[in-house]
Amino acid sequence: MDHPAAHIDTTAVAALRGERVDWRHKAIPPALWGRTVAEVLAEAPRLSQLPTPVLSLSRVAMSHNRDVLAAWCAERGIALAPHGKTTMAPQLWAEQLAAGAWAITVANLPQLAVARAFGLSRVIVANAIVSPLTLRWISDQITEDPGLEVLVWADSPRTVALMHDALAAHAAEVGPRRPLAVLVERGAAGGRTGARDEATAVAVAEAIAASPHLELAGVTGYEGALAHTTDAAALGVVHAYVDSLVSLHRRISGLLPAGRTPVVSAGGSAYFEQVADALAPLVADDEARVVLRSGAYITHDDGFYRDISPLGRAPRTTGPGLRSALHGWVRISSQPEPGLALFDAGKRDLPFDEGLPEAQLLRARTTGSPATPLTGVTVTALNDQHGFLRWDPATEAPVLIGDELRLGLSHPCTAFDKWSLVPVLDDADADDPLVVDLVRTWF
Repeated sequence: MDHPAAHIDTTAVAALRGERVDWRHKAIPPALWGRTVAEVLAEAPRLSQLPTPVLSLSRVAMSHNRDVLAAWCAERGIALAPHGKTTMAPQLWAEQLAAGAWAITVANLPQLAVARAFGLSRVIVANAIVSPLTLRWISDQITEDPGLEVLVWADSPRTVALMHDALAAHAAEVGPRRPLAVLVERGAAGGRTGARDEATAVAVAEAIAASPHLELAGVTGYEGALAHTTDAAALGVVHAYVDSLVSLHRRISGLLPAGRTPVVSAGGSAYFEQVADALAPLVADDEARVVLRSGAYITHDDGFYRDISPLGRAPRTTGPGLRSALHGWVRISSQPEPGLALFDAGKRDLPFDEGLPEAQLLRARTTGSPATPLTGVTVTALNDQHGFLRWDPATEAPVLIGDELRLGLSHPCTAFDKWSLVPVLDDADADDPLVVDLVRTWF
């Protein structure tokens, strides 16, 4: 099935290079305040010119990950709608769309507003929208821009009734509006949102189809809340859940308007292989547009997704895997007792909800000396602005006050929100990497 990609306003994305950097951007040193992003990049700064702590991205790893998952989806006939909430970075969304992504997924109105500010033409809002104010704004957006497609979720007949009432009242005030596309969300016991049984999900679909202000667009769900490991039992739960999406699709596809291709969407960044396997019959028979919503793949990580992603966990038997593009750079600021050092970053700077950072590399201690792997040390805790690094106190200290370390990070979804401007390095393994871009985020 053809999967025409959405588009983004590349002129608006390019204009980000004209933004001036200053004290609001904690990754930028005072020496560069007042310059535009383009002027900063023209000076070709090195990592050694940036303050610590700092979050960085790897250009080579992100490009690799972008292309690997795009090819993986294309081989399986699957459309990709990356979850934009991971990065909230239109620059990276533009790369994903240029690589063939069918849409960008967001979670709420503020994120949708960012997408619209950059002219994104197809957006999945992976949530039920019941606020009348939000519904009115979306209704106006899709009516004023015939090229815009927004798909929202519903898991209850009451949700549908609230949407219908809000949109009906709005149409009565301002005139006819385009109907809003809605996906029926199927859930499962112990999961997050979503209708817990097929009968309820069918009732939701029937209510959507009966409203002149709504348009049934297909079926959706999220399997990531149902499992957190890769053992056979967990993967079986995921596969059974995705099978329930197929069953629901076949029950309600006849309710869709003529000419609309049904959407069946699932897939976070942990179990997309199981999702693809379970939905393969829909692709083979051209029954539906199967849409994967993975978001964290663009940076991958050195923690949760490294261990659980089908393109991350070892051993791999076929095809290229994903690479971590996300790192923290910190400086040792205190050695108050044997076996303990503290560094200058904490929960305000680095993710910690899916595992603590791992110390990976000691950057050049003296000018011209090489960066070296750091072993035998463990990050044991993060405070708001401090990190705790421990080792065997009976051994020689592997770090000194003033040393700069590279940390591997876990869970990109809680990393980007801490930085409004993220430096992109050419090679995070180099002794003094070159800054080749600055990625702007909106949270």
